[in-house]
Amino acid sequence: MLGLRTQHPPTSVAIACSGGLDSMVLLHLAHAWAAGQGVALHAFHVHHGLSPNANAWLAHVGEACARLGIGFDHRRVDVQPGKTGIEAEARKQRYAALGDMCRAHGVPLLLTAHHLDDQAETVLLQLLRGSGPAGLSGMDTSNRAPGLLGDPDLVMARPLLSLSRAALEACAREVGLAWVEDESNSDPRYARNALRHQVMPALAAAFPGFQQRLARGAAHVQSAQRMLDELAQQDLAACSDGDTVDLARLELLSRDRVDNLLRHLFARRGYAMPSTAWLGEMVSQLFSAREDAQLKVTHPACHIRRHRGRLHITPRLPDLAGMRDPDDEGVLDKHGETFAWRGEAALAFPAYGGVLHFDAAEQGFDAAWLRAQALTIDFRKGGERLKPAPNRPTRSLKAHYQSLGVPAWERERAPVVWAGADLLFAAAIGMDCRRMAPAGVDGQGARVALRWVPAHP
Repeated sequence: MLGLRTQHPPTSVAIACSGGLDSMVLLHLAHAWAAGQGVALHAFHVHHGLSPNANAWLAHVGEACARLGIGFDHRRVDVQPGKTGIEAEARKQRYAALGDMCRAHGVPLLLTAHHLDDQAETVLLQLLRGSGPAGLSGMDTSNRAPGLLGDPDLVMARPLLSLSRAALEACAREVGLAWVEDESNSDPRYARNALRHQVMPALAAAFPGFQQRLARGAAHVQSAQRMLDELAQQDLAACSDGDTVDLARLELLSRDRVDNLLRHLFARRGYAMPSTAWLGEMVSQLFSAREDAQLKVTHPACHIRRHRGRLHITPRLPDLAGMRDPDDEGVLDKHGETFAWRGEAALAFPAYGGVLHFDAAEQGFDAAWLRAQALTIDFRKGGERLKPAPNRPTRSLKAHYQSLGVPAWERERAPVVWAGADLLFAAAIGMDCRRMAPAGVDGQGARVALRWVPAHP
């Protein structure tokens, strides 16, 4: 009945147990299964603090586990309404807490009590929200959900997904199980409750067994989504080069395939799926912007940028101290953060978003000289010039960035290092050769090369 037939069961399994009907039935069934398999069983409960009865639910689950000899743990979370509503925030915190408990107890498999009616509700809700195939495919019997549980190795399984709530209630009454009722489940202000109490009974009356048919439909959509994912992987392999996408190649695809590829790319990066309208506007801007335009389309978790005919998806990062327009060649006005080097291998500069490394090198700055300098790290202000090698001209940092193909958003986070009025180093370009000397020229003295590593590459 649990659907956990395996020749090599895990050594430990956990159940997400709220104390309601569904999870208490799962607790009962899993207890019998685990005892027969010799598997350690845990029950994890999340106290949301949203109901005056939350303490009683916690006690109910704890007492049931104590009677059965099941390991029990719980977490309390503080749910505050977010931009997506209190339901979504509670779900987010619940799964994060469950993942935390799985890691704390070394549990690789988490069971949830989702059932056939839950599957039908999920499919209908996604359909009413205008979701695409990824949403309409419903819930899998098992999957990894690192975005929810915070662990890519943790598997979440739903062994009751083929059973109706009526079947679970019959099972509970047959074996005399007690369960709690969450009063919020009858509140029609929540979309799922409105669907459950007002729409589903009407569907059941007009279309008996509709839940099974919706589940079959979801399985067909899952199959179609797998094929779309395969096509997206093939298109991405043909259009991408590492982390970027060639827009000239992308534009050769049909619009449906472009959208499919981009949705796949968002999912692979772990970003929330964009709406159809947002995606359409973004694609239009990508293909219609001037070649020299500094295009930036903002998503809640990232930026979509165009640079030299390629699509870049970059994470949204916090602003750093002293950032300004990277190509504003105004008057040089250094402030920055002063520091002294005392021979450390690296120095962290959180305000500038990374770590400055000091590497032993055949060519670099004299180490003794560098120790004696009052050094400054800052972002460029405009007008700085650097000579990277004796046989290369002294040019502005902007000219160097352009010749090296460094995108504007990377330039604005690339700091520079000064020794007094002398520019020594510019991240993403290199060191100024005028203060450098090869090791051993004067018969002694180590040389040091500077290297910048951003905290968010």
